[in-house]
Amino acid sequence: MKAKPAKKEEAPLHRRILHELLGWTWVIAAFLFIQGTLVQARVIPSSSMERTLLIGDHLLVSRFGYDAGVPFTDWHVPLWRDPHRQQVVIFRAPLSGSPDFVKRVIGVPGDTLEIRRGVVLVNGAPLKEPYVNGPVNPHENFARVQVPPGRYFVMGDNRGNSYDSRYWGFVPRSAIVGTPVVIYMSVDAPEQAWEPRQVRERIFAYLNAIIHPSTVRWNRLFETF
Repeated sequence: MKAKPAKKEEAPLHRRILHELLGWTWVIAAFLFIQGTLVQARVIPSSSMERTLLIGDHLLVSRFGYDAGVPFTDWHVPLWRDPHRQQVVIFRAPLSGSPDFVKRVIGVPGDTLEIRRGVVLVNGAPLKEPYVNGPVNPHENFARVQVPPGRYFVMGDNRGNSYDSRYWGFVPRSAIVGTPVVIYMSVDAPEQAWEPRQVRERIFAYLNAIIHPSTVRWNRLFETF
């Protein structure tokens, strides 16, 4: 007759609690590390980047090499990678308390830049811009400037509806968070649903997308940059 296996002794309650706390500590630490240095999620709240990005596009943003910080705080440090001309970037808004901005880099440090009759000239040559939404404005002019060291000149692709460097100046390198990688969701909903602190409207937008799947822009999912 086989002997019954000895009953495994259960660990004391305080050890089980400690083990559980350590497990959750590692989960939280991994989340903070990923959020602070690798990838973040963003949603587009305005039309300034149409047609490249639409209101309600949900992005995964790569911070790798651009910026590292502690999530939910203002502490961060810029890293070794610098954005290049015509790259889309996410950066901290020039006005304190505003959500991050998404724009396209038009001028990098050392560039001279001007706008003549709606055409952007970089270092004296017209910039090819197939991403611009709609025809250029022939009445738009911007005096020649040189981009200072450690600064970037950015503009929205929807030039007639973009609050950008033409109005508030250059973006410091230290303000750049990262660059979009992929659109993982895109929901057609009112603009206010994607504004900061509009929790109820955002929940309604998601619920509406579940009930009415046609509000999801399926053709935009997994579009990369």
